[in-house]
Parts: sequence; C-alpha cells; structure tokens
Amino acid sequence: MQIPAGPLLQTINSPEDLKKVPKEKLHQVCDELRQYIIDVVSVHGGHFAASLGVVELTVALHYIYNTPYDQLVWDVGHQAYGHKILTGRRDNFISNRKYKGLSGFPKRSESEYDSFGVGHSSTSISAALGMAMAAKYKGETDRKAVAVIGDGAMTAGMAFEALNHAGVADTDMLVILNDNCMSIDPNVGALKEYLTDITTSQTYNKLRDDVWKMLGKLPVGKNFTREMASKLEAGIKGMVTRSSNLFEALNMRYFGPIDGHNITKLVDTLKDLRNIPGPKLLHIVTVKGKGYELAEKDQTKWHAPGLFDKITGEIYKKKFDLPQPPKYQDVFGHTILELAEKNEKVMGITPAMPSGSSLNIMMKAMPHRAIDVGIAEQHAVTLSAGMATQGLKVFCNIYSSFMQRAYDQAVHDAAIQKLPVIFCLDRAGLVGEDGPTHHGAYDVPYFRCIPNMIISAPMNEAELRNLMYTAQLDSTNLPFVIRYPRGEGVMPEWRRPLEEIKLGTGRRLREGKDVAILSFGHPGNFAAAAIRELRAEGIEPAHYDMRFAKPLDEALLHEALLQYEKIITVEDGTVVGGFGSAVAEFMALHGYKNDLKILGIPDRIVEHGTLKELHRECGYDAQAIADAVRQMRKQPVSEMTIPA
Repeated sequence: MQIPAGPLLQTINSPEDLKKVPKEKLHQVCDELRQYIIDVVSVHGGHFAASLGVVELTVALHYIYNTPYDQLVWDVGHQAYGHKILTGRRDNFISNRKYKGLSGFPKRSESEYDSFGVGHSSTSISAALGMAMAAKYKGETDRKAVAVIGDGAMTAGMAFEALNHAGVADTDMLVILNDNCMSIDPNVGALKEYLTDITTSQTYNKLRDDVWKMLGKLPVGKNFTREMASKLEAGIKGMVTRSSNLFEALNMRYFGPIDGHNITKLVDTLKDLRNIPGPKLLHIVTVKGKGYELAEKDQTKWHAPGLFDKITGEIYKKKFDLPQPPKYQDVFGHTILELAEKNEKVMGITPAMPSGSSLNIMMKAMPHRAIDVGIAEQHAVTLSAGMATQGLKVFCNIYSSFMQRAYDQAVHDAAIQKLPVIFCLDRAGLVGEDGPTHHGAYDVPYFRCIPNMIISAPMNEAELRNLMYTAQLDSTNLPFVIRYPRGEGVMPEWRRPLEEIKLGTGRRLREGKDVAILSFGHPGNFAAAAIRELRAEGIEPAHYDMRFAKPLDEALLHEALLQYEKIITVEDGTVVGGFGSAVAEFMALHGYKNDLKILGIPDRIVEHGTLKELHRECGYDAQAIADAVRQMRKQPVSEMTIPA
C-alpha cells in the first residue's frame, strides 16, 4: 500500500529538486518529511526516533551540498531515512527493511547518494577522511566530504583515531556532531558530560552570541581581520568553557553548538562552512524522536518500536491465547541477575546495549555490578579481562556482529592469558531486517581458530541458563563463548533449576536409521520439526544436539559416525569454518568417509528479510533439513573407512 507524501515533498525526487525550493519553504519540507517517516514506519516498521531527530539537518545538507559529488557519510545508518526519501527512494520507501526491498541502512549498491555502507557505529569520520584525502590526491579541490556522527558513536576509539588524523591531514572535510545524549540507550561517560558542559554553559553561549553580533558590525579589513575575530572567539571559549580544549587541540576548527532543528540557521551555517577550507567540526544539538511527542519522551522505547498507531501511540503486540516463550536476551537478563544474587563474583559488561541485551535488568537491581561502557567494544573486552585477573566472573555481553570489532582484544587480552571472560554473543546467526551489517554469521569461525576458547550454543532457554551457570563456576578457567539468536526461544516454562554441563559434551536426542542430524544451537529446533515431518513418512533420522563447537564431543561424534552412514550438520552460522567444518576436520583426522552435508549460512553476503524468509533462502529451515534427509537417503552409500 503506497502512502502519500505531502504536496511539497511529492515534487522532490532528488536533491536538485530540493534546491529549487525557496529557503523560506524549507520548514514545510521538514514538516512533510518528518510526517512521511512517521506515516511509513508506523505501518511498515523500522527504526524511528533517530531519523526524526535529523530531519532539518538532512534537508539542510542536501540543500547546500552538491550531493552525490560532495560525499555524505551517515554514521550508524538508521538515521538516514530522510536521506533516502530525498534521494529518489521516496515511493519505494515502503519496502524499507523488507525482503528484496530497500536496506534499512545506506548501501553503496542501492544508490549513488549512499557514499559508504554503514550499519555499525563510529566509522563515518574515517571514511569521510579517506574520501577527502582521495579528492585532494586527484585534484578535485571543489569536492567536499561530510561525516554525520552522533555523540554516542563518538565514544568509540575509532572516532578519536580518525579525528586525530584529520587534524593533520590538511583536507577539506566537515564533521557534524549530532548531540542528542542518546544512542539506543542514554549515553554514558566523560564525553557526554563534556558535551553537556558546552551546550549548557549559559555564559559561553550568551557571550558567543553577543560577540558575533558585535563582530558583524565591524568592518573586516586591514585593521580587523577574520583571523583576529576567530582568535577573539577562541579566547572567549577558553575563558568560560572547556569546549576549545578537545576538538581544537586536535586541530579541528570547532563551531557551535547550534540548534539542530532551526533549518534557517543550519542552512546559513552550512553555507558558510562549505566555503571554509580545512578540517572542521560543527556541533549541533538535536532531540531524538523530534516531532513525535512519545518518542521524544521515551527515546529508547521508540528507537525501533515496530508497528504502531501513529495517533494514539499504541505499539501493536502479538496476542496469543497460550503462554509464549521469552526472548533469549530476556532469559540472559534474568539469569545473570539470578547468578549474581548467588555468586558475588559475577559482573556484567555491555558496550552501549543494556536494553538490547537485557543487561538493564541487572543494572536496575545491581548498578554497581552491571556496567555500560558506551560504544566501545574493544574496551569492554579488555575491561572484562582486567576484572577476570582479580577473580571476577565477567559476562561480557556483545552482539555477535559487534564482537568483530574487538577481535584482537579477545585474542591478546583473553585467550592468550587464559582469562575466563564469558562472552555472551546476542544476535548470533541471521538477525532479519537489519541485514548483512548485523548478521552474526562469523563468530564460530573467528573464535574456533583461537586456542583456549570454549564455544557453545544452546538449543533452548534451559540450555542457555545451564551454559551461563557452567561458565561462572570456579572450575571453568578459560574464555567461554555462549552464542544465541535474536528473538524468541521455544520454552514458555523456561525457569528450570540450574544444572552444570560438562564442558565439550553434547546429547543424543533421538536414535534413528541411516541419517544422523548433528545440530548446533537453536537450529536444533528446526531439525526437530523436520524429524516430526519425516517420521510421518516412515523416515527416522537420528538427532544429536552437540552444544559445543569447541571442544567437540568426540565420543558422541564417534558414536554417530560409526552408526550412521550419512551425516547432516545444521548451524546458524557460516558454513565456512563453522561447526560443520569442525565435524569435517574431525572426520578427516580420524579417517571417516561418511557422506557429509553441511547446512548453514552460505559463503556470500545475505541481505535482509524476515528470519523465516532468510532461513528458507539459506537452506537450513525445517523444510530444507527434511529435503536434505530425503535427498541423502536416495544417494548410494560412499565406500566407508571405519577406524580400527
């Protein structure tokens, strides 16, 4: 169902059309753009509050800059909905985050206006600096590069690395710091306090405005130059606030803070800054969720609310007659609190995802033992390792795809030193509508190749609880990975007594004939559903829930390989180097020649869609598993070598 845009927005199919709008009508464009985002997201879903907060900035940037020749990089791309709508994708925006539709993030293959693919945070300054340096190298002196980064994303070390380089690179680039005190959850740390000092210093802001009004009345010439005016402003900054100490110490000319919702002020400021050479930083202050009252009041809840009634604000929830299983993340959140209440050594760490990971449950009950470090995955891992040296049992809770950003720390600071950090990898496997930047496809291979790592995955909520319980025992003295998927589990009655699981042991769930299915993690439930279907046809596959990709349950593998001629492995991770590969390596090492089929995420970039659609596409849903069993049973048996 197509959703109509406002009368002025309907005429804008590109930034060139936007530039034809009189400046005094830009506020109307902003109003219609904001309303269109509300109309579409309320019906079709998606991220919400972030894009509402940058409507005026989006309009001003495309109004002043010559995009796509001038290159615009949106950090954490869920704030780029307005950008997509203004750059030729308005009528197709209803397909946003849907299977085969628009990506929820900027994507280079989708539009020439998407200069850089962004899904994770804190990459924009580095990317824009690279573009600016390339433009300088190629002699494109009129080409501009702009990075839009939120104050939450500025907590990552990569952003400061890029600022440090930008200050000496002598390139024409602009960094826009979108300051709204929010990422998904409220921002934390000293940088947040620092920016608050700048934006709330009444003395500085009044003096700055008064001085620039005065300077505007003075003639600029031989006796009073713009350079002198700039030095005067810098001196005032230094007297009344710390604002000149950080960014300008990095040789970034600092401008602001200004109201990020004043379209006229933004247009005038960006027009001036476009003509000022060198590295610059514009500090704007915005409200996440601007223009939708409920989102302004509760920005975490409205980050990505799902479908809702735009009039009443009611967020639609599925209604069920029977009790439903909880989300895995909530099982984690309640279980870590339960463990912490019994074990004073238990601590929780998350990099800016307390609500997304449900660590906020423990944070409310034990704020001194559950810590949000901001968007700083590398720091989160090494902080956890430091705590582990003192005998604490630290649950470092990170989304699987975000864990990639702290790989060196997992190797250098945890594995090499044999420190028992517990890595709880939320959103492992395919994640659905967020697409390839967020799919947790690679954690098993990148952890499996590291010595001293334990890698596990629960098939259900009770297994997640038991793995967490096992990981925090004093007898567990190595880094311990527990990976689990986004979304709901399978057990409405999940609060069962905690039990220790012997490391490296799986379990035989069902005896069978001819074919054995070895599952790793939640896809074991797909295998169970496939077996129920096959049994109705008289086909009886065996089923093993392996639980550990490292160390493997060698006794259970020998049992399965000796008893069944054909083996199927199933996992919610890449087939290259994953659990199935571990089984293949085991077979090669021990001389087995059973027929082996590995099901999982294929060796390609998987786009976005619902989980059901993606599991089907990738060939490891229940139907695909059942089809694989049928196909293998029809094939002749390979000549097998059975070890003595």
